[in-house]
Amino acid sequence: MNTLNETAQGVYLITVTPFKDNGELDLPSTDRMVDFCLERGVTGLTILGIMGEATKLTAEESRLFVRQVLNRVQGKVPVVVGASAPGFAPMGELTKSVMDMGAAGVMVAPPATVRTDDQISSYFEMVNETLGADVPWVLQDHPVSTTVQMSTAVVLKILKNSPRCVMLKHEDWPGLAKLSAICTAMQKGELRKISILTGNGGGLFLPEELVRGANGAMTGFAYPEMMVDVCAAHAAGKVERAFDIFDAYLPLAKYEQQGGIGLAVRKHILAERGAIASAAIRKPGPKLSALDIADIKRLTARQEKNLERISS
Repeated sequence: MNTLNETAQGVYLITVTPFKDNGELDLPSTDRMVDFCLERGVTGLTILGIMGEATKLTAEESRLFVRQVLNRVQGKVPVVVGASAPGFAPMGELTKSVMDMGAAGVMVAPPATVRTDDQISSYFEMVNETLGADVPWVLQDHPVSTTVQMSTAVVLKILKNSPRCVMLKHEDWPGLAKLSAICTAMQKGELRKISILTGNGGGLFLPEELVRGANGAMTGFAYPEMMVDVCAAHAAGKVERAFDIFDAYLPLAKYEQQGGIGLAVRKHILAERGAIASAAIRKPGPKLSALDIADIKRLTARQEKNLERISS
């Protein structure tokens, strides 16, 4: 089993959850999606995330989907499973289940019910107790979705008090200053080494975040090869090349990050690319208009021209 640890780097792609047109979980399409991601060089997969429509799945569907992904991956890359839940009983139950199946670790975000610094710190003390001493986990800092604003000081306190938290999924926006502060704390020896993967808006700030000290990306985009190539170029010391690759995809990445329809855009493109059979989103969910689809077609064509330009 690929157990998650503090050396993790590269691209841990946040996957979509494929559904059939009638809303049923699509397991054959899940296999296609996994193959698509692996073929594009991702370092790992993260499933049952916010963009994976995790809250729309039953507990049994969640376990079924995780098992399907793990069976298809066959240990080729680590798989992280989102385990955030309203209560600790379902969090603990899902965690035990997926770790027994072979997951590399789990990811936990704070619930909207915690607001003060003390409440947030106390919550993650209970997360540590719930997950136990053997489960590596990821702290997800995504105030746009959770509505919980964790200050740099609180994030550092959680990390210091959580020996099995091996990764921070940094998604605060704007958050470059926070990222720099956490990296500086590690450099000064004030914080043990952890992995920091970023997830802001499908990688909308990925080059800047890599420059600031991030180890890679944990987010979703219909073109995961963009993040793979950007991270590879940066790791090779080709910083300007990393920015050039990113810039070629930026208009489409920006379009995919629209509030409300972003997931529909991503699933439409993935279906067009053959990664999933249907672009269906489980209800409640948005649908694209004919004008939206025309926009995507135009942006995709422009992206191809941009890639040709930087490759010449």
